[in-house]
Amino acid sequence: MAKKKTPQEDPDEVALLAWCVEVEELFVQAGATRDEAQEHIEEQAEWFTDMFYEGLTPEEAARAALN
Repeated sequence: MAKKKTPQEDPDEVALLAWCVEVEELFVQAGATRDEAQEHIEEQAEWFTDMFYEGLTPEEAARAALN
């Protein structure tokens, strides 16, 4: 079966999502459940997006969020 074509993904959006997955993993390592980590990122999406575009690493963003 042929793969269905999808619209081309925005490279910035792909990078942001990958960055958020890394932040999520750091939250889980710090003791949050995966659901808690995802919910927090979703609730604070604008803040995390700003940190991504400001050049923070996932580690720096997770540290800021956990403080």
